[in-house]
Amino acid sequence: GEPVGWIIELENGFRIYHAGDTAAFGDMRLINERYKPDLALVPIGGNFTMDPVDAAWAVKDMIRPKVVIPIHYGTNPLALGTAAQFQEAMGQSDIRVIVAKPGQPLTF
Repeated sequence: GEPVGWIIELENGFRIYHAGDTAAFGDMRLINERYKPDLALVPIGGNFTMDPVDAAWAVKDMIRPKVVIPIHYGTNPLALGTAAQFQEAMGQSDIRVIVAKPGQPLTF
């Protein structure tokens, strides 16, 4: 299939960028410039998507949201990236990382 991402704008102006299943690509910088997402959901599993290091680079250098939630990892034997690896790759960034836990609601 084709890689697809979404910009979702809520009634209060809060913007979410869902990167879908993709690798880092230059237009992520344009997504930041045009839409300025507050929250980004980025895949970190590797193999079919960005790995944790590439995802952290894309978030810090191109997308630059206020908050990021890593997605699409740990779901099959080929998606080896982990939330811990992503958090480590994010380093001392001001971007808040929220790791979702199955069955638990998130507040952001």
